[in-house]
Amino acid sequence: MWSRRSFLRATGAVGASALAVRTHGVERVVAASQAVADRSPEEAARDEFYWREIQSAYAPDRTLINLNNGHHSPSPRIVQDALKRYLDMENQDPVYYAALINRNAERVRRALAMEFGCDPEELAITRNASESLQIAQGGLDLKPGDEVITTDQDYPRMLVTWDQRTRRDHIKLTRIQFPVPSTQKDLYDRFERAITPQTRVLHFCHITNITGQLFPVRDLCRLARQRGITTIVDGAHAVAHFPYKIRDLECDFYGTSLHKWLCAPVGNGFLYVRKDTIAKTWPLQAAGAGQTADIRKFEEVGTMPAAPHAAIAEALAFHQAIGIERKAARLRYLTLRWANALKGHPRIRIHSSLEPGQTWGLALVGVDGIQASALSQFLMDKYRVIVVAIAGGAPPSQVFDFQGLRVTPNVYTTLEEIDTFVAGMQDALQNGVPGAAKA
Repeated sequence: MWSRRSFLRATGAVGASALAVRTHGVERVVAASQAVADRSPEEAARDEFYWREIQSAYAPDRTLINLNNGHHSPSPRIVQDALKRYLDMENQDPVYYAALINRNAERVRRALAMEFGCDPEELAITRNASESLQIAQGGLDLKPGDEVITTDQDYPRMLVTWDQRTRRDHIKLTRIQFPVPSTQKDLYDRFERAITPQTRVLHFCHITNITGQLFPVRDLCRLARQRGITTIVDGAHAVAHFPYKIRDLECDFYGTSLHKWLCAPVGNGFLYVRKDTIAKTWPLQAAGAGQTADIRKFEEVGTMPAAPHAAIAEALAFHQAIGIERKAARLRYLTLRWANALKGHPRIRIHSSLEPGQTWGLALVGVDGIQASALSQFLMDKYRVIVVAIAGGAPPSQVFDFQGLRVTPNVYTTLEEIDTFVAGMQDALQNGVPGAAKA
């Protein structure tokens, strides 16, 4: 784990003075983390004095309970301050200061690569996971009859993108179905059985956006490499959520958003491309021949604000001040708090594995006899709890036969907020949801 001083030296966005403004938020988190350094992550996860310090670094609307951080999470105040500072700087002279800020993005690239485990020359800073993954989906040369294997529970935007390629390029798309929760072996076996001589791409989630189902990423990537198949991994919900290094996954492409679990400003993501794959992948927007082997060709999107990318530096510093092991343990602790309180009821259906190393801050819960959409509205109307209702859709979107509420707390979430969610669910179980059709 880096010290604050070494991180500032590594990122250095627009000079030390810019990043040094209002660093007390990170310094206080660093000090609090040092106070629990002799405890295991699981012990620290239960220390409410420690997490109160983390919570105080945010400024959410506490009249609402946001358990939909899986869409995107609020940023700590120091990140918002940095974003506003860079926006104000750009507004003084947009051309001059945007160029100045963008020049220092190379240090942000190096910091992200070091934290998440890859070569900086394999990491492109993008606007979100969808853009990152569409670069890979659209950038591969595929001919009619070539097969892509994915799942029915991949992200809808990515399924729509592949569907468009089937219409445009006449490739074949195979969508695997699997039960929830599933096992690593079951998922591996389903992909292995689906592979044919025409298979060219395996596209799957690191963890799904629906239930947080964890995939055997490295094993699938090794299987694919042995057969000359390209792998695209959707890491939108994995980066800064639980500990791993991208290099250890052995994939060809890895796309993610940074506005979910890293709590960076909206408009941030990154794409990892294995070095030997960069030159043979076309960018979404045209790049010169001289950029063929340059990871930066994937960042060519025309004029856009420089501020959001620069503010990644503060989000990364805040994340590192907590520590990924401690953060993952806290997210799991919050999830188990509500899941253990509800799972004994005969009408409760938890569609996520609660086994160690399988689930952290994202899980799906349903109630027999109550539609997820009605339950979500009931919790919002009566308890001011924000959760997202998940249900299978029609092709080419996600198709599955279960439904529920996706619950995604984050490090600023309090125990009282989790307990309010539990109380609302128990109310619905006992008294029903007025006007709700049966599930």
